[in-house]
Amino acid sequence: MRKKNKRELSPVTFDEKKLREDLLHSAKAIGISIGVAEIIVGKISQKVAERLTKRAAVTTDDLNRFIAEEAEKYNKDLAYVYKNRGKII
Repeated sequence: MRKKNKRELSPVTFDEKKLREDLLHSAKAIGISIGVAEIIVGKISQKVAERLTKRAAVTTDDLNRFIAEEAEKYNKDLAYVYKNRGKII
C-alpha cells in the first residue's frame, strides 16, 4: 500500500470572480474598508489574471505567491495573508 506523503496534484480552473470574492473577504477580515477593498481587489485580480494567461500551468502555491506580490503594492497585511495561506501562523 502506498503512503501519501505528498499532496495529490489535481487541476484547478482559475476563476477571477472567485478570486475577487476571496480577496474581498480577506480584506474585510483584516479591517480594510469596503470601498478601498473593492479598488484594491480589482487591481490585484486583473494583474493576476493577466499573469496567468502567460503560463501553461500554475500551482496553488504559485497563485498565492502572485496574489501576495500584487497585494504587497497596496496593503502589506493582505499580502501577508496570501504569503502564509495554507500554513499555520
